[in-house]
Amino acid sequence: MEPRSHRLPGEVLSRLAAGGGGAAAMRHLVAAERSKHRLLVLGVARLAGAKEVEHAYDVLAGIEKKRPDAVDAVLGHPAVGGWAAHTVQALTRGDGAPPDDPASGPYGGAAQLGAVAAAAAVRAGVACRTEAPAPRGRVTLPSLGQLVLPGAADLVELRVHADGVVEAGGRRVLAGEREQPGWEPLARIRTGDEGLSLLVDDLDPHRWTSETVVDGRLPAAELRAWQACLDASWRMLLRHHWTIAQELGAIITVLTPIRPPAQGMNSASAAGRFGAIAMSTPPDGRWLASTFAHEVQHAKLGAVLDVMDLLEPDDGRRYYAPWRPDPRPLSGLIQGAYAYLGVAGFWRRQRAHETDLRPHIEFGRWRESAHEVTGTLLDSGRLNAAGKQFVTAMRTTLSAWLTEPVPAEALAAARAEAGGHREAWIARNGRITA
Repeated sequence: MEPRSHRLPGEVLSRLAAGGGGAAAMRHLVAAERSKHRLLVLGVARLAGAKEVEHAYDVLAGIEKKRPDAVDAVLGHPAVGGWAAHTVQALTRGDGAPPDDPASGPYGGAAQLGAVAAAAAVRAGVACRTEAPAPRGRVTLPSLGQLVLPGAADLVELRVHADGVVEAGGRRVLAGEREQPGWEPLARIRTGDEGLSLLVDDLDPHRWTSETVVDGRLPAAELRAWQACLDASWRMLLRHHWTIAQELGAIITVLTPIRPPAQGMNSASAAGRFGAIAMSTPPDGRWLASTFAHEVQHAKLGAVLDVMDLLEPDDGRRYYAPWRPDPRPLSGLIQGAYAYLGVAGFWRRQRAHETDLRPHIEFGRWRESAHEVTGTLLDSGRLNAAGKQFVTAMRTTLSAWLTEPVPAEALAAARAEAGGHREAWIARNGRITA
């Protein structure tokens, strides 16, 4: 269960900085994030100082000796990363978790490690006994689902049998993909024989932040819409954007429903939940494919930043970002520039396969916007040596794209949209000073 140190080879970092990376680079990023989760789980066990938590950690370590793949699958589940980071922070502060927090319970949520171990045991086909919290009568087995008990309890005993049966609080369920009394599994959407399989996590209390997460389960009709959009987007990625398809298949395991805006759709990624994309119901496959292009970039850069620093400490300055309504720190600016490097690349390729102007407009707008922001980053004086090298490689890619022809009508529309954003930003925030 001990984590190990990681570094990114120079050739891998160069490919990532240019905007791509492919499956080989993703293996380095996934390995680093798995070690991060292991380090956080080890921190939970050491900081909690409770026998139930120590026992859960020992169970998990024992399972890993027999079935490391099962432990890896559970520790790699994005909500486990969110829970572990939250719990380590709470235990380090020494104030536990607030009463209304989904992680509340003994030891500031650390007892959830018992449920993590139980989930690994189910996957491994290993019998074990642990204890886990049951807020509101629900025990969350990360990456699997929720056990629904007759009543709430601070702690309940979980007994896992080798055949995947779990007993707790008078319930006895088979913790598989089929719903049954007392068991609510996570849904999974798949793309036929093409190889992409994603969980839809609408259960785990740590799946996303409470401000935007959808309350309750995703309705069946919306789940079918997600499935249809996933099928269409995956076909598009395989045909025309195979590097994105490789990266998506290698690092994204979970989709998390969040509330939509007044118009359009929302999507988001979070460094603490590597492997998850949060999104509202997409309108169609093309926009889901472009969303994947955007959010995979965020996931990649977040993992890079867990391995190495690119920026000096924040000096408090805020900057104009052509894709945000608010001023952003450099940490947000570099994330946005990298994401829109990916978006511009998506539309650059996609415009060769469509007849309408929208792909040209998107390419024209985002190549110029991302290029502008790489200049802001390089002029800021806050990039370290690695950061300068990384952003310079981004800018080199974008500079080459600026020379590619775009229909005049599309370029005019792109610049009008960019100009409208800038005017609205100034009206909201004042004059742009950086």
